[in-house]
Amino acid sequence: MAYAYDDQNIFAKILRGEIPNDTVLETEHSLAFKDISPSAPHHVLVIPKGAYVTYDHFAAEASEAEIVDYTRAVGQVCAQLGVDPGAGGGGYRMISNAGDHGV
Repeated sequence: MAYAYDDQNIFAKILRGEIPNDTVLETEHSLAFKDISPSAPHHVLVIPKGAYVTYDHFAAEASEAEIVDYTRAVGQVCAQLGVDPGAGGGGYRMISNAGDHGV
């Protein structure tokens, strides 16, 4: 499948600094920031910095370094927010929306 990345999407604009964000964590390949309209006590978006359209696109085409960085960034955010159930936190939910059926 061919993925067409829109470099004018809101996340691309956030990554370029055109739209401000409340950064929780920034790594070489990932950015985590608070949602501007949270639907949970800790509503953080973690996005790769690369030009990926969906999670399956990222999983198929990202480098190993990007995948490891992203995965570790998710873990770091969980630890930072204290939601990791293994460390006594209340747990968390991860969601990846894609396409018309992902909304």
